[in-house]
Amino acid sequence: MSRLDLAKARFEAALAALEETAIPLAGARHSASQTAARLAELAAERETLQTKVAELEDEIHTLSGLNEEVEDRLDGAIGEIRAALGR
Repeated sequence: MSRLDLAKARFEAALAALEETAIPLAGARHSASQTAARLAELAAERETLQTKVAELEDEIHTLSGLNEEVEDRLDGAIGEIRAALGR
């Protein structure tokens, strides 16, 4: 073999090794971009859910206050009924 043939064989081997490395990297880049997109979707969903949780916590607080008010009124009404009945 001539030096040119040896150089050509080494070049082809190096090119094959480069292709073997590059193809999985291209797949990994594609996978990474899909993962980044999914992460962005999940982050947006998380913010939406956090907002909803905050709204529900406010509603719970409001309902709790209303519940206490109803409880107080019922206790008062029961007390008045008992007093009217002479108990």
